[in-house]
Amino acid sequence: TPSSPGPSPKPQYPAFPIVPWLCGGSGGFQRVKRGWVWNQFFVLEEYMGSDPQYVGKLHTDLDKGESAVKYTLSGEGAGTIFTIDQTTGDIHALRSLDREEKPYYTLRAQAVDIETNRPLEPESEFVIKVQDINDNEPKFLEGPYTASVPEMSPVGTYVTKVTATDADDPTYGNSARVVYSILHGQPYFSVDPKTGVIRTALPNMDREVKELYQVLIQAKDMGGQLGGLAGTTTINITLSDVNDNPPRFSKSIFHLRVPESSAVGSAVGRIKAHDLDIGKNAEVDYNIIPGDERGTFDITTNEHNQEGIIILRRPLDYETRKAYTFKVEASNAHLDPRFHSFGPYKDTATVKINILDVDEPPVFSKPSYTMDIHEDTQLGTTIGAVTAQDLDAGSSPVRYSIDWKSDLDSFFDIDPVTGTISISELLDRESIAQHNITVVATKVNNPVLTSRVSVTVHVLDVNEFPPELAIPYETFVCESAKVGQVIQIISAKDQDLPMTGQKFSFKSPQEGLKSKNFTIKDFGNNTAGVVTLRKGFRRRTQEIYHLPVVIEDSGLPVKNSTSTLTIRVCACDSDGALLTCNAEAIFLPVGLSTGALIAILLCIVILLVIVVLYVGVRRQKKKETLMTSKEDIRDNVIHYDDEGGGEEDTHAFDMGTLRNPKAIKENLFRRDVKPEAGAIPRPAIASQDSADIQNFICQRLQEHDGDTSAPPYDSLATYAYEGEGSVAESLSSIESLTGETEEDYDYLNEWGPRFKTLAGIFGERSESQTDITSTTSTTTTENKH
Repeated sequence: TPSSPGPSPKPQYPAFPIVPWLCGGSGGFQRVKRGWVWNQFFVLEEYMGSDPQYVGKLHTDLDKGESAVKYTLSGEGAGTIFTIDQTTGDIHALRSLDREEKPYYTLRAQAVDIETNRPLEPESEFVIKVQDINDNEPKFLEGPYTASVPEMSPVGTYVTKVTATDADDPTYGNSARVVYSILHGQPYFSVDPKTGVIRTALPNMDREVKELYQVLIQAKDMGGQLGGLAGTTTINITLSDVNDNPPRFSKSIFHLRVPESSAVGSAVGRIKAHDLDIGKNAEVDYNIIPGDERGTFDITTNEHNQEGIIILRRPLDYETRKAYTFKVEASNAHLDPRFHSFGPYKDTATVKINILDVDEPPVFSKPSYTMDIHEDTQLGTTIGAVTAQDLDAGSSPVRYSIDWKSDLDSFFDIDPVTGTISISELLDRESIAQHNITVVATKVNNPVLTSRVSVTVHVLDVNEFPPELAIPYETFVCESAKVGQVIQIISAKDQDLPMTGQKFSFKSPQEGLKSKNFTIKDFGNNTAGVVTLRKGFRRRTQEIYHLPVVIEDSGLPVKNSTSTLTIRVCACDSDGALLTCNAEAIFLPVGLSTGALIAILLCIVILLVIVVLYVGVRRQKKKETLMTSKEDIRDNVIHYDDEGGGEEDTHAFDMGTLRNPKAIKENLFRRDVKPEAGAIPRPAIASQDSADIQNFICQRLQEHDGDTSAPPYDSLATYAYEGEGSVAESLSSIESLTGETEEDYDYLNEWGPRFKTLAGIFGERSESQTDITSTTSTTTTENKH
């Protein structure tokens, strides 16, 4: 028989599952029983008893009470949360359960034979449901809330909606049924107890009076009855601004003081109309009422602080007008039609501006001056005057001067009292056609205050230069020219005036000097043409003609000049194109063509080349005669080229000096030796006897050997004379003036490896040669230190 802890308010599974009755026997029915008889079990959450909570009992009708059946339990929580008495089938919960953590558990039960452990029936599944109790309060998961509603809203205007969540079972009892209420925030707002919608409850709430409201909302379960759990949240409600306030000036008259020296376009004052609204509802437009000094002043709005900035549109002059009065209107830019009944959203105020006197610099009568003067005007002549005056009340005298930077050459003077300008230097239009000077006016009682004005002086031209040909013309006439042919177009120039506006006339000289070959024809447009008066010009007869041209300008007085054109007679083709103007064709023999002339020039060039080659060959042969023939039996000369000063040796040891002692350069220093600062050059003594320079060579050797200032450079010294007195003495085995002698050259081996080859050569020569009349030897010495 199934059992359960008390009556359950929930629908239960059938206590006894119905199975169909099957037909059995003859005309009778037999009921087949199910092995398990059980209900859905319930366990109360949050059980606080000391003993395990009884859940229910499992029983099979196969159990006869003889302890032959054993009950087993498996599934969710079996053995840990739930336990079963294997003999009686009683199920207990071992610990307290939380429905919000897990609302039900699915388990499986089976009856087995206690001795054989064989299932008596198939395994069956059942559910243990955790029965809810009110153990969770409502919670506002999205709180605290922020909301906004326009000020002056009517009652019932929607503000926001709040929602509380209860973790209890909403399908069982009233544990999850929530009711909303306001704990703090009345009488301004109300809340719907079921939906949590918050609305305004008071009309005409003014943001300018109070802008922020804090409302405390409570949510209580159990339908709001006693014993229910509650949760709260805060809602910060802000009244948003509407344009329900017009701008207002703090005073009806604003007094401003403005210096007369204020710059046009500058801000000369500020006024402000206050608006209690904020944002765009507080934006104010300022306007000067038409007809009230709008031309002198204007007003704009500062977008940051909504101030009215008064701008100066015209210069102020204390001496002309000392005060200004006008009205300014302030109005809202964005109006709300709901509040038109409140009155006009504008205000007016009067602005009075007093002009302050400022000590100002003198004022010239004109912004600039222009004066004209002829370039031949005498010194000291007055060319004009400037005028400036002090417009201040004191009317101080004014003194004038010329800024020296604008008149560096001091062409002009100015009277410091009257302001008259005169000439102090002669003017030349051709040098400077226009002078730009600056005149400075200074107040006597305040020299710091000055004014400047520009004076332009135009130097007028005087006709002092005669006209002349524009360029040096190269004029030619063809031999085939006809009568009346224009062979050259000429023009003129004048230094007096610019080219524009000039008028020149051209003509031939007087009749007595008129040419019979050419004439000048004036075209009337500042140009003229050279016209032939005959034909038949020949270069052989006359190659060059000279034609005088008289040029006259239109100045006052009239200036003229005579220029001469040089006309060459040239050969031209049939179209009149120039072929040649060279004179050589005139003097060539008749019948000698250009090709023949070229052939003659070519022959001359060939002859010159032959002569140059011949001279070169002769010089080459002359050089060869100076060299020793290879067939001459002479001592070999060994050259050591591994050391030496290169080009420096050429300057240090001049071979030409040895052959021509008179050509010695005085004070010639050795370039391979750094001279000492105090060294005094020793002049070389040249031998006057060119036949014998032995003494000269010895003296040179002593100078070289005794020179202590020379560093240890390796030097190559060549001696054109050898023999007695030489440092190395004679290297020949036979004296030039003595008879045959024998000499042992083994001592050369002691001089080092460089002289072994030389020792071998002379050793062989001493054995094979017996008669050598002269010997020329060259040795290379190496300074070793």
